[in-house]
Amino acid sequence: MAVEPETDTSFVGGTHFKEGKEAPKASEEFPEDCAVAKETLQDTTEVKSGLETTRAKSPLKMAHISTRSAAATKRAARGAINHRNKQARRRSRVFMALLTLALIVAAAGIFIFVVIPKITDAVNPTQTITNGEEVTVTIPDGAGASAVADILYKNKVIANKAEFLAQLKKQQADQTIKSGTYKIVTGMTPAEIIRLLSEGPNVAAEGLVIPEGYTVSQVAEAVEKYYGISKDEFMAQAKASNYVDDYPFLQDAVNANDSLEGYLFPKTYNLDGTPDANSIIRAMLDQYQQEIEDVNFDAARVNLKARYGLDFTDQQILTVASIIEKEASNQEDRGNVSSVLYNRMSQNMPLQSDTTLAYSLGREATADELQSMTDDPYNTYAHDGLPPTPICSPGLNSIKAALEPNTTEYLYFWITKNEHVFSKTYDEHLEAIQNSKDKA
Repeated sequence: MAVEPETDTSFVGGTHFKEGKEAPKASEEFPEDCAVAKETLQDTTEVKSGLETTRAKSPLKMAHISTRSAAATKRAARGAINHRNKQARRRSRVFMALLTLALIVAAAGIFIFVVIPKITDAVNPTQTITNGEEVTVTIPDGAGASAVADILYKNKVIANKAEFLAQLKKQQADQTIKSGTYKIVTGMTPAEIIRLLSEGPNVAAEGLVIPEGYTVSQVAEAVEKYYGISKDEFMAQAKASNYVDDYPFLQDAVNANDSLEGYLFPKTYNLDGTPDANSIIRAMLDQYQQEIEDVNFDAARVNLKARYGLDFTDQQILTVASIIEKEASNQEDRGNVSSVLYNRMSQNMPLQSDTTLAYSLGREATADELQSMTDDPYNTYAHDGLPPTPICSPGLNSIKAALEPNTTEYLYFWITKNEHVFSKTYDEHLEAIQNSKDKA
């Protein structure tokens, strides 16, 4: 007998529920005790069509996905913005670097093409020379290379002083230039100008010319030649005692031997009318007084006392200047010659200057005379210290050198036409002399 199976009424519509309850409609809420089923149905609903099954996502799942997508989108957007910002900052840094480089290049260009030429022109100026013009210049006695270059530049004979000095050095002609008055046609090369100055003046001097280093006797001869006043008349008038009342700086000269030696200032004098010896001498004393207004003998005496322990009068300082004038052959040597003289006197060494005895003799002294004429007070081989008076009229540069000697330890010098050597020891001095002889 067949037995029919029991019908399980708990399974309705493909979903398991407790008996006696209907499956809720899709629009109805699930009971609380079917939370699992509720979640399952909310997640997916299977729709079958033939062999294909399509799974449709629930609205809650889609909302969750949308939220994550939006966050991802925001992150992507932020990343894009950051990337763009980084690129912008990178471009900005590149731009600033290029701008800085451009400014540096511009500044360098301004410095090279504007500043440096201005500095160079200020230190070593160059001027334009008009060719074919005749210029008259006077080179004073004792002028050094720099002084000559200054004179030529101021008179628009040379365009650039440094070029002229370089050519002078190249030709080794700084000792060959002769003082005097020259007519120079502009447009000549530095080499041609140097050759002209080495040949000697090409213009007769106008006025009474008294070069640096002249003695009173030589001044008297020049006066006689130019004005026709006899040498003896001039020498008789040239006494310090005749002028000390009007020129108090001559008091030391009166006390020495009443000579005006050293005080008749070297210069070219153009005096009106027909002057006599007295007016000529006064003109020279006026010039001396004018020249020394800007130098300080008082300060020099203090300085010499402190440096060398020497207590000198103005007359004695002028005597040092006169020896410098005779011994130094150019401006560059004056300060060192001055130093040698003071160094030797501070160490109680005789000056041993040939020029002092030559002044007394009126000519160059021989080696035998330097050794034998021990009674002559102007023989500084035989007598320590200075000679009784100046030995010539020094120029202003020599006076300044006597007031402010270079600071050196030199005790000897060997100066010839081609040699200018200063030495600290006697052995070095002998070596300098021997080297000079070897070159001859």
